[in-house]
Amino acid sequence: MARRSHSSEFHFSRQVSRLAGEPPAAIRRRVMLERAAWRLQRGEGVAAVAAEEGWSSPEVFSRAFRRSFGVPPSRAAEVEFRLAAPNGLHFHPPESLWLTSADDAATPEVSQLMVAHDVADTAYLIETAAELTEDQWREHVSPGQMVLDWDGPEPSVGSVLDAAVWTKEVWLASIEGLDQPRRPELRSAATLAADHAAVATRWTAMVADHAERGRLGDTVIDALCDPPESFQLYGIVAHVLIYSAHRRELARSMLNRHGLFAGTGDPLDWMRRS
Repeated sequence: MARRSHSSEFHFSRQVSRLAGEPPAAIRRRVMLERAAWRLQRGEGVAAVAAEEGWSSPEVFSRAFRRSFGVPPSRAAEVEFRLAAPNGLHFHPPESLWLTSADDAATPEVSQLMVAHDVADTAYLIETAAELTEDQWREHVSPGQMVLDWDGPEPSVGSVLDAAVWTKEVWLASIEGLDQPRRPELRSAATLAADHAAVATRWTAMVADHAERGRLGDTVIDALCDPPESFQLYGIVAHVLIYSAHRRELARSMLNRHGLFAGTGDPLDWMRRS
């Protein structure tokens, strides 16, 4: 590890100790003991576990186990296999690691993550689709494709991405108390990118503001429907997100047919890149 980070073992160990609160050897030893305790709790023998976890003998392993857990390996079932750690890094069965968040860390909101990912991924798809020619943008690669009856057919890359942006524009008008916008003709990729940037800013701010004030349970009653219909804000957000995700995957498939690969749209990949 020191060689891969282009440093000496001494400097590498000192840096890890400073950042993680434990030297690398101590982290490794503690995680191995946690894994050993978990294996013992599953009924595996002390000698086999000691040998396979790298201890020179069962006796050496037993002494290390007792010092760390306060009981001999024969009583492993009585203890929690995770030991106290200054960095929250632990063994996670069967062969992974687990990093606990700090006690004072803000609790992540799944809804905020999904809103942010939806906005970023839609922008990415529009940017990717901008590489298409005008004819490809409008080409009916999926004739008759319909996502929602009231939105009409979406047979082209342009129409699918346009509908994803239009949906936010319409719902935001209802939530913000604005006149319903008139749906434009199919927008170009450049125009759609600009319109999406504008509506995405408003949309993200609206969700965050209502969530912070505890108002996502508020209801919009649409008197223009016959009969009038009511929509709770968190239901509207869920509606927009689910159909946006569907349209984004449709757009990916259609872009592939035009020879453009636009990734998978996986939030985990996006989080790693971000």
